[in-house]
Amino acid sequence: MGNLEDIVEHMRRFSWPDYLVFVMMLFLCILIGIYFGFMQRKPSTESEYLMGGRTMLVFPIALSLIASFISGITLLGLPTEVYSFGIQYVYVSLGVITMGFVMGFIYLPVFHKLNITSTYEYLETRFDRRLRMFGSIMFTIMNIGYLPIVIYVPALAFNQVTGVNIHVITPIVCIVCVFYTCVGGLKAVVWTDVVQTFSMFGALVLVAVKGTIDLGGSDIVFRNAWDTGRLERPNFDINPTTRHTIWSQLIGGFVYWLQTNAVSQNMIQRYLSLPSVKAGRRALWIFVFGVCVLMALCSYNGLLIYATYRNCDPLTTKLAKAKDQLLPLFVMDILGELPGLPGLFIAGVFSAALSSLSTCLNSMSAVILEDFVKPFVKKPLSQRAVNWIMRSVVVGVGALCAALVFVVEKMGTVLQLTMSLEAITNGPLLGTFTLGILVPWVDANSALTGGIVGVLFMSWLSLKAQYAVATGAIVFPHKQMSTDECTYEFEHTLANTTISSSVTAEEIFPLFRISYMWYTFLGAAVTILVSLGYTLIFGRNNPRSIAPDLLAGFVRRYVHRDTVDGDINGKANLNNLAQNHCSNGDMLNESQL
Repeated sequence: MGNLEDIVEHMRRFSWPDYLVFVMMLFLCILIGIYFGFMQRKPSTESEYLMGGRTMLVFPIALSLIASFISGITLLGLPTEVYSFGIQYVYVSLGVITMGFVMGFIYLPVFHKLNITSTYEYLETRFDRRLRMFGSIMFTIMNIGYLPIVIYVPALAFNQVTGVNIHVITPIVCIVCVFYTCVGGLKAVVWTDVVQTFSMFGALVLVAVKGTIDLGGSDIVFRNAWDTGRLERPNFDINPTTRHTIWSQLIGGFVYWLQTNAVSQNMIQRYLSLPSVKAGRRALWIFVFGVCVLMALCSYNGLLIYATYRNCDPLTTKLAKAKDQLLPLFVMDILGELPGLPGLFIAGVFSAALSSLSTCLNSMSAVILEDFVKPFVKKPLSQRAVNWIMRSVVVGVGALCAALVFVVEKMGTVLQLTMSLEAITNGPLLGTFTLGILVPWVDANSALTGGIVGVLFMSWLSLKAQYAVATGAIVFPHKQMSTDECTYEFEHTLANTTISSSVTAEEIFPLFRISYMWYTFLGAAVTILVSLGYTLIFGRNNPRSIAPDLLAGFVRRYVHRDTVDGDINGKANLNNLAQNHCSNGDMLNESQL
């Protein structure tokens, strides 16, 4: 029987073939950036850099969408979630499928018809410049908070298998990502995402197959999962404080994924790079299918990890020092003696991080240019100035996010934390866009008030709830764990240590105990309800004054039902208005519409 330190050192068998595989993945990303940045003959215009000339192909964009959304947070966080709490979270796939229908028929056609670059241009066209700035600022804050987590998670995995300090590897990876995003633009981002998607799926399949073979078959995995309640039917409890129920996953999950996929610049920019709405819908359904398959793979790996460690929990013994190091530990356990395969897995995890990071950097350059620079310059920018601004944003934000990893390191487990903090801005943004597309009588003053109240409310709720979790006042019970058959020595006193709090869960205000899966829904609902309420103070728009192309199809048909084609020259007006925005940033008023 060895001690814990010896076991940890023994499992760090990252050999030179592993490093070679990992470096080759980074080098391939650099080559793709060089190709699209220097080898192609097309001019380096803003449309080419940010939107791929709006002529991208469906399949690469769909894979890019999958890679962009599925970060290392999901690849490492979801197996740990299933290992600790069971598969209840995975029923969120029902919400993902629902999102596909709603986005494809309500949100996507509106954005695609407007021929915009920044999603938040819509808010100025529909409301006024203040709403556009509100949306852009919320997006910027969210991304700057999200990106360091995206970088930190795979660095944890790398630390688990190599012992290399996370603050050594994160700057290296950031430099590579900044380089190919900076020089190659959207096309480089998309095609590196294609490579990285195959790398992600390959890594997960490799772990699932090898782990199942070592264990003796998938029937053992499912039997152990069923016996301990990890493989379970949907929970139909209507209590919103229950961490995961079928209602929180279906309704709350649908709203969360709708915001992230339907109105966030990170994702919608890819849909708008396709030539038609029909192509966008095809990419959307490939994305939905791919995400569901990937979540199923992650979940199976979580059950597989439990079946392997069911009698010696590495989280209790601290063999895995952080929850999100559980999957890398398992990988080194089953693949460590096969040179190159641990490197392939780590390359897959970093691929997920690079794809999300490059997507956000590219989107940030679009938002900064379109929303923070162009509306405030008196003369049109030269192409050279545009190129300099776009690339400077990529470099600056990349450097900032690498520095913020020092902050994220202190924050603990990431899956719930990420969704909770994102909801501060996600819910109010979704509510604001939904008001614009579905509620034509709400004006700019009411929408802005609702958005601000929504952000303040969600900041109060999310931060208070996360503090209660961090101090141990709110504790989520894990599924059955055991250390009865561990073959190594560990400190039992350390293993039994839990965070204690002088405040019990029952004493906490019930709203702080509500499931994090409802946060985005709550943020959107508060924004919409407050905005509707303030129409009694600020007054109502005349719905017919809103250009048809700014509204969802069924709303447009109702508001403009007496027109022949439901367009009343809306498209021509909007094209002219969009050109005016980009050139001089003029505010819109009802007479223009």
